[in-house]
Amino acid sequence: MNLVTGVAGILFGIIVGYVIGSGQLQAPAAVAAAAQTAAAPQSTTLVTDADLQPYRDILAQDPKNAGAATALANKLYDAGRYAEAIPYYQTALKSDPGNVNVSTDLGTAMFYAGRPDEALAQLQASLAIDASHAQTLFNIGIVKRDGKNDRKGAVEAWERLLASNPGYPEAARVRSLINEAK
Repeated sequence: MNLVTGVAGILFGIIVGYVIGSGQLQAPAAVAAAAQTAAAPQSTTLVTDADLQPYRDILAQDPKNAGAATALANKLYDAGRYAEAIPYYQTALKSDPGNVNVSTDLGTAMFYAGRPDEALAQLQASLAIDASHAQTLFNIGIVKRDGKNDRKGAVEAWERLLASNPGYPEAARVRSLINEAK
């Protein structure tokens, strides 16, 4: 009983620290927004097996724990280990199928893992959850432009982003991307 309480306390502390430090649990979508080319963003986060083990321990006890699966996937994603993050995002999404951020992060991880067709399919699934989700629309533009060489499709996604999210904080940058793609 004390071991379970201890692990739960450690996980709670890690998650709270992560949420406070990043401003949100779904950090990879923000990382994806910073990407401007097909090259995966350079990882600045070193993650060790010891960093990942608390999440793996929780998932061993509770394989459907969406919070632990998401946190583990985010750590792997932030470390540039996109292919390794994918199954954990999938686990989280199975447990919380309405989580548009996890769905979008899964699509973005697929893209950076070199799977643009799967990424687009996943991002379309994200739009089925929230048709105007800004990060999803942004990332569709990136994948279409960089992964599929579909500049017209990228422009359409970014124009839809601006139309459905008029207060989007990166609107000027998106307009610039649109102009470059045209």
